[in-house]
Amino acid sequence: MKAGCSCICPSNIACSTMHSEFWVFLKLGFDHICDLQAYDHLLFVMTLCAVYRPADWRHLLILITAFTAGHSLTLALSAFDVVRAPAEVVELLIPVTILITALHNVWRNRRETPTMNRRVNYGLALFFGLIHGMGFANYFRSLFGEMQSVVQPLLAFNLGIEAGQLVIVTAFFAAYLLLQRFLRFEQPSWTQFVSGAGAGVAVTLILNLLIK
Repeated sequence: MKAGCSCICPSNIACSTMHSEFWVFLKLGFDHICDLQAYDHLLFVMTLCAVYRPADWRHLLILITAFTAGHSLTLALSAFDVVRAPAEVVELLIPVTILITALHNVWRNRRETPTMNRRVNYGLALFFGLIHGMGFANYFRSLFGEMQSVVQPLLAFNLGIEAGQLVIVTAFFAAYLLLQRFLRFEQPSWTQFVSGAGAGVAVTLILNLLIK
């Protein structure tokens, strides 16, 4: 081979294609959870975080990890066609998860210790993450089409969802800090406000789906 040959190696083309595909699915995952027109997942994350303060970031990290573990597992199983649920059932269950989370935030037993309350929150995040994973999977399958391998797109899509969740949580607590500083909006009022709004939207979504 001549020195300075600029021929293109087929393996480089394949690598470039895989790299491009990864970023496409990463962006699709990010856009899916941050899409304001498909706000059910976004609303669930905010309702889930409503009982926490920025100082509780360690517990919040466990909470988000539990939700991630749940939806990642179901997303993977659904993408590999191990688990499949009717889209209309999943569409109904997602606002139900928002409603239950909101009611738990508002009416949780005051006699329970903070540790017990946190464990319930972690359990809700993990269990409801399984349901939300089915919603992600239904969307993912519609994008996947006839592609040869699901592994890289699945990983990229999941990472995109996690990046989106990070943006949502950051924006959520930025709003909380602003309201606390300028309007003296304390934690109990913030929890009630976010949970009440989440419950109201969830009930509206459930009723709309039931009367279709």
